[in-house]
Amino acid sequence: MRQSVDVLILGAGLSGLSVAYHLEDLSRLKTLVVEKEYIPGGTAGSVRRGGFVFDRTGHLLHLHDDYAKRQIRSWLRGNLTLMERRAWVRLQGRYTRYPFQANTYGLPEATVADCLAGFLRTIYRPRPSLGRDASFADWSLDRFGTGICRRFMFPYNRKLWSVPPSRMTSDWQGRFVPRPQPSEVLAGALLDQTKGFGYNTAFYYPKRGGSQALVDALAARLRPATLRTGAAVTRVDLAARVAHIQGLGEVHYERLVNTMPLPEFMDISGPWPGPVLAARRRLRHATVWCLNLGLDRPEDTGRHWAYYPERRYPFYRVGVYSNFSSNNAPAGASSYYVEVSRPGGAQVDLRDLERKTLSGLRDCAVLKRGDRLLVKEWMPIPCAYVIHDFARKPAVAAIFKQLGRLGIESIGRYGAWKYSFMEESILDGRQCAKRLCGDAAEEKPA
Repeated sequence: MRQSVDVLILGAGLSGLSVAYHLEDLSRLKTLVVEKEYIPGGTAGSVRRGGFVFDRTGHLLHLHDDYAKRQIRSWLRGNLTLMERRAWVRLQGRYTRYPFQANTYGLPEATVADCLAGFLRTIYRPRPSLGRDASFADWSLDRFGTGICRRFMFPYNRKLWSVPPSRMTSDWQGRFVPRPQPSEVLAGALLDQTKGFGYNTAFYYPKRGGSQALVDALAARLRPATLRTGAAVTRVDLAARVAHIQGLGEVHYERLVNTMPLPEFMDISGPWPGPVLAARRRLRHATVWCLNLGLDRPEDTGRHWAYYPERRYPFYRVGVYSNFSSNNAPAGASSYYVEVSRPGGAQVDLRDLERKTLSGLRDCAVLKRGDRLLVKEWMPIPCAYVIHDFARKPAVAAIFKQLGRLGIESIGRYGAWKYSFMEESILDGRQCAKRLCGDAAEEKPA
């Protein structure tokens, strides 16, 4: 079999679907999106188990862009709820509000004093000016001081990224790490401060269907022939502009858009020059092992999620799907996601990890005596977090220079090899479509 398309898009996650949607608005280009799974969505998708809806860990809509807000509301047609974040940090047997750097109230007095003193030293005894290539560890010490870093910033980020903060750059943190004012740090040490900090103080979530609802709403707006699922790409000949796809055979394309994890795409495509292959070998990522749980009772804290920086817990975060939407669990039940991070490709003894995880959940009273697990399922996310170490930036620059020569777009969280969120993936797709069309057209109204 052989067919030809103007634009071939690899991957039907949010960024790939967004490219296709906006191309259909902007042009008459023949577009094909191929997805190896039998449903679209990628890491933004959901599964149903025993009456529960489980996302691929917490996937919430943090909407800041007016265009994205307008489009997503249109796509979901009222199937959307706005919520104020209820996030916490557990430390020394107690819960304090997130972000930790602005909320140490309620912790042991010695801990509060240590965190506050360290922060004040950053103001009155500042460290030498940071260079452009400061590590995340040095950046954190400069902004928050030794106490906050020792208690939370270092251990939590070590658990999340699976590498020490000293090996990470600070260029990724931007909107993701809140930086409170001194008065706010002081208030959060003396009072139960309820002020919100950060880019995700409020978020949207579908009333029904989990995060898959957004994926399905977007996919439903494509022409029927545009999306093919169950169609894994086995090889891409970049010189001949031919992709070999299961169930489709050879697909010839004029332009190629990749949304697959960048190393995975490079491994099935070629030819690549030697220096570019060397750059690919410097890309690192973390795998998240997500344990989805369905309990036979309602959740009683009202929390959306909590962070666990201490080494005694193997997980770094626990979230409550059923507190995002009651439709995520049967009546009288509740559902959770428990996240454990490991270096990409690392071997994991799931039986031992599960034993330690369940023990940790009982220790911090997420699970209680007498709880019955209606569903217990591991959901691995092989490429979950891109590691922003010091090798990443020059490696990505070398790879994208070659992609530019070939006229290939590689976008989204994994195609662009960056740390981002759902709204940004949709906007990345829109901008990519505009580039493919030469900015020659305007979208139709939502």
